Amino acid sequence: MIVALALGGLPDVGAGDDLAGLLAAAAGELAAGDVLVVAHKVVSKAEGRTVALADVAPGKRAVALAAEHGKDARLVELILAESEAIVRSRPGVLICRTRHGFVCANAGVDASNAPVGDLVLLPADPDASARALRARLRDRTGVAPAIVIADSFGRAWRVGQCDVAIGLAGLAAVEDWRGRVDRAGRRLDATVIAVADAVAAAADLARAKDSGEPAVLVRGLERHVIEEDGPGAAALVRARDEDLFL
Repeated sequence: MIVALALGGLPDVGAGDDLAGLLAAAAGELAAGDVLVVAHKVVSKAEGRTVALADVAPGKRAVALAAEHGKDARLVELILAESEAIVRSRPGVLICRTRHGFVCANAGVDASNAPVGDLVLLPADPDASARALRARLRDRTGVAPAIVIADSFGRAWRVGQCDVAIGLAGLAAVEDWRGRVDRAGRRLDATVIAVADAVAAAADLARAKDSGEPAVLVRGLERHVIEEDGPGAAALVRARDEDLFL
């Protein structure tokens, strides 16, 4: 059985706050095999990855794109700064490839659940953030739960958004079934289960977007939890030469 419990009692997080300590207090007694799914915004806030919109001076390209897409030029300036490339666009929509390799709207720059007038950026290195959180929790509690840092992404084939893993430590990113056989004995040639993304999506169902509960404790996934930190969510980024949408 898999259980997902939204953690209440976390205060608003600001730059420099001890996020590991706050998570440990909210989670109570952690056990080996536990997974903590943490919304990226609290990680970004703790790491100081917020920007006051009033402090942004847009350049010429940002001004031109803003006029074309009906966006605030200061927001577009931040999107460009966080992007490696704009891969798709239409009026009002900018789909970008971030410096991390993620393909998402607005390069992950977001105003929701941010202080008024501020924008939240993605963590500079979400996998490093996950590893650091796991290490601090190990030092504090003696237990090293797996850490998933999650954000909501759209999907190329589907309507709506779904939480995915953008940072990861201690959890197998994927479970590769290629080479195994199905119940009828047919060889599986393409089945690779996106474990970390599935965990992020399941955890998101345990909390509401406006609940003020940015962390979810997931239990029952011991077979996917690993002792080492592992390659992180970087393992989920499809190579560009395999991506039919870019």
